[in-house]
Amino acid sequence: MYISDIKIENFRNFKSKTIEFKEGVNVIIGHNNAGKSNLLKALALVLNNDASRRLDIDDFNKNISFEDLRDTPPKVVITVTIKKGNDETPDDLVTVGNWLIKLDASYEAKLTYEFYLPEKEKENYITELSRITESNPTLAKDKAWKTIKHNFIRLYTYKIWGGDIKTKTVADSESLQKFDFQFLDAIRDVERDMLTGKNTLLRDVFQFFLDYDLKEDMNSLAEDIQNIRKEEIRTRQEEFSNLADSTLKQLQRRMEKGKEEILSYAKETGASFNNAIPDFEGSLSEIEMFSALKLIIKYETGIDIKIPATHNGLGYNNLIFMSLLLAKMQVDCDGSYMGSNAKVFSTLAIEEPEAHLHPSMQYKFLKFLKDSKNKARQIFVTTHSTHITSAVSLDEIICLHNENGETSVGYTGRVFPSDNKSKKYVQRFLDATKSDMLFAQKVILVEGLAEQLLMSLFAKYYDIKSQEEFTSAQLANPTGEIYLSKTLEDNHIAVINVGGRHFDHFLHLFDQNNSNTINKKIVCLTDRDLERKLKTEKKYKKCYPFDYQQDASVYDYQDNPSNNIGKYSSHPNIRFFSQDVNKGKTFEYDLVLHNPSLKLLVTESMSNRDEIIKLMTYMGDPTKSVADFLSLLPKGTDTNPNAKNRAIEGGINSCNWTSDDDKKKAIIASRYLNSVGKGENALELAYALEENLEKKGTDEYNEFVVPQYIKDAIDWICR
Repeated sequence: MYISDIKIENFRNFKSKTIEFKEGVNVIIGHNNAGKSNLLKALALVLNNDASRRLDIDDFNKNISFEDLRDTPPKVVITVTIKKGNDETPDDLVTVGNWLIKLDASYEAKLTYEFYLPEKEKENYITELSRITESNPTLAKDKAWKTIKHNFIRLYTYKIWGGDIKTKTVADSESLQKFDFQFLDAIRDVERDMLTGKNTLLRDVFQFFLDYDLKEDMNSLAEDIQNIRKEEIRTRQEEFSNLADSTLKQLQRRMEKGKEEILSYAKETGASFNNAIPDFEGSLSEIEMFSALKLIIKYETGIDIKIPATHNGLGYNNLIFMSLLLAKMQVDCDGSYMGSNAKVFSTLAIEEPEAHLHPSMQYKFLKFLKDSKNKARQIFVTTHSTHITSAVSLDEIICLHNENGETSVGYTGRVFPSDNKSKKYVQRFLDATKSDMLFAQKVILVEGLAEQLLMSLFAKYYDIKSQEEFTSAQLANPTGEIYLSKTLEDNHIAVINVGGRHFDHFLHLFDQNNSNTINKKIVCLTDRDLERKLKTEKKYKKCYPFDYQQDASVYDYQDNPSNNIGKYSSHPNIRFFSQDVNKGKTFEYDLVLHNPSLKLLVTESMSNRDEIIKLMTYMGDPTKSVADFLSLLPKGTDTNPNAKNRAIEGGINSCNWTSDDDKKKAIIASRYLNSVGKGENALELAYALEENLEKKGTDEYNEFVVPQYIKDAIDWICR
């Protein structure tokens, strides 16, 4: 069997939400405060018999109107559905038999935790809340919650119902005890919990694995062999008992004289009143001896080195602790050892297993959890680690997203078309870096490395300019508005390089118009990459903006993003942005188009540096004509022509643009585009723009204009 889903109503950030699970490993991800920890807590309220099941006022979901609070006491309801799994045991159906709601070729059972105000208290509750006459809905609701906290929360009780909740049948305790729910929270003191045999966890593990050479696979052996092994275990126990008794007698002999001195004080203080004389006696069991054992780490490096586990790093001790916990789960589900108290269904819930772990250890640990040798039959892991998500399949990832208090659930393995082409592409793509798109609150998808490196800097430049304009506007006409940051960091936006125009594969994950998707805002930044072809030819070729739509009688034209820009123009959570349809071309082209005289953009790795710098100098000289600009472009010779520069000259001279200023900018932008090596240039440009930003407020600062389409994208995603 396995837990197929949980429905959470009115608990913390969950108003009413059902989350579905798979057999085996379930990796739960999401941004901070998306509800990952609350989901595990909800599971624990139903399944963890060792944890407190009472709740407090802050455990209720507060998204309830005052009218609803006044009419009906709030309650928390958490329902777990259990279904038949692929790895069934004979005891599974017996365990959930009293909770069945369906029994056919498969079966389905339900457990429902309910935290509620008893019926006999409801009349008093309604009377108390009806006295709240505050006209402001927010203040009225606040007073209602305070009344519940002070007068009624102590009267709340909880029950766990089995089967259909309408029958109000209490789940029997004996069957509930068959569930083993081990929960490792994010803040765990593993040294306290495991390092000596005095601890229950370590002691229980010791006791089970003592004489394991005889206990292993006991149930699979013939009865006569089992009896021989059991007799051997009894023999070992007797031998230990005799040795322990002998040791204690030797200790008693060595204490004989000292004992007389110790007990002499008893006579003086009156402790031996009425001939009651204190003495020392005792026995030593195997279990008591475990307290003398301490966990050490042994390194074999030519000579043996032993150190206490307390000297280990936290990450290493976390792994040791989890291995011991899994060993204990093996102990608890062993029927031959625990008898009728054996657990039938073991589940492991871990918050942030990556804590203190090197990425390679995170990967290895998760692979172990997925191994069939692991004794936990179902595992729930919450994580912020992209290394962990890159180690699992899309089918094993559940993504929680919270926007304006509303929690949504996405299942990354269910959103792709049936041909699975996009699913396979995304699965291969999601390495430890690119998995960040699943964690961020909002995402900007870009085509290349340059956009990825520079987008955060562009947002900072735009934010500074926007703040200045906002402040000026407020001084002129105060409105009391609050400025909202446009930086990517403040808005929890990740920039992901998809390596080309492969957006469609990833948009399956986020398209809110479809079910099971991850509900977050997505921006796709794509280049125009204008193209044309002779009507007599089949293949399109790249062209410049001044070539575009210039001679429709001879050429056919196209630009790549037009379809997507229109398709997603009114989409609820996805937008495409690109350069101007008439003047734009690529990311690098647009940088210079908006900053035609900014020499800061000319980096060391660029070719034709001197030529571009001279063109930028010309841009500041109104006496220079378009012909002067073109004269700076080397055209080569008739036998060895410079095709790119001749194409620029021919296009500029034949285009129908009326603005010389537009033509001059286009010449510089075209020459710049043809001179950059994208990767290295982007790194140098990022450094130069970062350094320039630090000079803000000084005479050395250079004004930088962020391309308009990027500003539009930032405005939309930060809105």
